[in-house]
Amino acid sequence: MKVWKTALVMAAMLGAAPAAMADVNVGVILSLTGPAASLGIPERKTIELFPKTIAGQDIHYTFVDDSSDPTAAVKAARELVEKDHVDLLFGPSITPNALAIVDVVASSGVPDIAIVPSVAVPVTQRTRWVFSTPQSNDLMAHAVVQNMLSHGYKKVAFIGFSDAYGEGWWKAFSADAARNGIDIVDRESFARTATSVTGQALHITASRPQAVLIVASGTPAALPERALQQVGFHGQLYQTHGVANPDFLRVCGSDCDGTLVPASPGLVAAQLPESSPIKAAAMRMASTYEKAYGNTVSQFSANAWDTGLLLESALPVALKSARPADLASFRGALRDAIEGLHGLPTPDGVFDLSPTNHNGPSGHAVVMLRIEHGAWQLVR
Repeated sequence: MKVWKTALVMAAMLGAAPAAMADVNVGVILSLTGPAASLGIPERKTIELFPKTIAGQDIHYTFVDDSSDPTAAVKAARELVEKDHVDLLFGPSITPNALAIVDVVASSGVPDIAIVPSVAVPVTQRTRWVFSTPQSNDLMAHAVVQNMLSHGYKKVAFIGFSDAYGEGWWKAFSADAARNGIDIVDRESFARTATSVTGQALHITASRPQAVLIVASGTPAALPERALQQVGFHGQLYQTHGVANPDFLRVCGSDCDGTLVPASPGLVAAQLPESSPIKAAAMRMASTYEKAYGNTVSQFSANAWDTGLLLESALPVALKSARPADLASFRGALRDAIEGLHGLPTPDGVFDLSPTNHNGPSGHAVVMLRIEHGAWQLVR
């Protein structure tokens, strides 16, 4: 586990600044190495772009690399909460790690804005401190099912990670498919660290599906895509928003042309219609990110950007009832302020959070993309 401490600070674009006060400290747990590095690296790059203050309040970040490992994520969370006394957490980057730290978050009473979907489902006493920025698995799975129906696909197969990400998607997708008369003729799984899925690909092909949903994230998702083509599958391939980054396009190359992906609108900000209520928010992120790093915006850039927008909107509210010097009260005030955010447009969609919904954006939150010549094209 690697730790980077930085004086990086973010600033608000909100209102007049109050008098100087104790700083706000944010612990950021990301997968900067390991199988999920293609998620964590753009997330860190995004957070490094955040401005320097919110309502005159300095924000300091401590970055920790969990190496894509749940045990390392738990250790990082404990150290950030108990030794660094952070006011809130951002991250982790992947579902198994985000689920692993829930008990640390709950027992410490520190809000966590996870950069993975569907962590606090349902919101319970244990998960009430956790929020998600990505679109929920249910929302994305429904977009895939509706697209399958529009093409007349009634026999499909599923292959996903053998972990919490794959299981969460299986629950969401299989339920939605059943409600809509889609028959899942085969279900396969593979490890994030797998080097071959030829056996699974052969089994899927033998079941003769019209389409296959691949549930994985980052560059490992290219493995089943290539394997299915190598064993002669010629139907439609779908991936999840877990692949929506330039590294996946680079690794998969022309093998991925034609693949359909439900994703954040922020990934194709310039392609959104002018009437979209989140166009301005998406373009703000895209222009800021692309000015710094070129045209490499990803799903994970958008998800990480939203952590900053949630803090930017919640912090001025929290400061009305508590100050950072009173750590426990301030953590609680931040949690309550985040939970109270409504109608907030972001690159991922419109957030309407509540005591029963901590689960990402709910409005204008999904677009369907097709991979064409190594680029994302909005399916209109």
